[in-house]
Amino acid sequence: MNVNSIKQVACIGGGVIGSSWAIQFAMKGLDVTLYDINEEQLKKSSDQMHKSLEALVQYNAITAQQCAELVARVNLTTSIEEAVRGARFIQESGPERLEIKQSILAQVEESAAEDAIYASSTSGLLISDIAAKAAHPERCVGAHPYNPPHLIPLVELTSGEKTDPEILQTAYDFYQSIGKEAVLLRKECPGFIANRLQLALYREVQDLVMRGVCSVEDVDKALVYGPGLRWAIFGHNMIMQLGNPGGLTGMVQMLGNSGDKWLADMASWTHQPDNWAEVAQPGVDAEMARFPEHIGHTNAECAAYRDQMLIELLKLHRKL
Repeated sequence: MNVNSIKQVACIGGGVIGSSWAIQFAMKGLDVTLYDINEEQLKKSSDQMHKSLEALVQYNAITAQQCAELVARVNLTTSIEEAVRGARFIQESGPERLEIKQSILAQVEESAAEDAIYASSTSGLLISDIAAKAAHPERCVGAHPYNPPHLIPLVELTSGEKTDPEILQTAYDFYQSIGKEAVLLRKECPGFIANRLQLALYREVQDLVMRGVCSVEDVDKALVYGPGLRWAIFGHNMIMQLGNPGGLTGMVQMLGNSGDKWLADMASWTHQPDNWAEVAQPGVDAEMARFPEHIGHTNAECAAYRDQMLIELLKLHRKL
């Protein structure tokens, strides 16, 4: 399939992820049909999309006219048959339960074109398992976005045991063509790439706090105002490359085995502390209470600030 032939996309599941995907596709000039199980859920999807689009208008990423055009590009329906009719690409974002995702795929295959690509937004399930009972498993790929998909470019692509390599490549090319940054897993792996990196870091965050080394607030500050600023620009290997006149090789040679003592003292446990929430929640509450007014002190205010910062970062990355 030629990527340029994909003009219409079906979004199956209109929750936080599905509604955000719909915005992403519409922003790139595609016609979108978004499906959910009833009118109540579609109303929530519509409200979520309008809220996200209003933030883009507020922070000058799109105009009010463009907002109206994007809304017009997304058709809402409670019929899977209508959703997939004419769609060459199908983005499933249903609940993260294997039996539900298998059921959705079975329903989609009853009505979808046989050459349509089926991409699951699963955050933890293997596409081999999702497509185990599929009529066309060769056309199924895993496509894990980072939330919200219309603001965070990353999508992690996985192939199942029966996925056609050409289909995986087409999915990769398609996502790249709409401004995503796709990464390919060469083999299926629980948690994919980004969530594993995130969890490894979070284990150290938990351990430092639980051992009394620092507070919840200070470990967050250390991350945001230290490596977090650099990671918003380049990945860690590139940071190493720029950190020494000899590039990454020079940095590795300079550091030698100096990190071995740190590694020996770092967390290696494989079960997260059972009382972590009891320890961390008061720290997070105190952290939010001390935020400056321009950030805010509630979840809603902080989420709005997060979206504003993401939009500004995307502008710098020339993604908006």
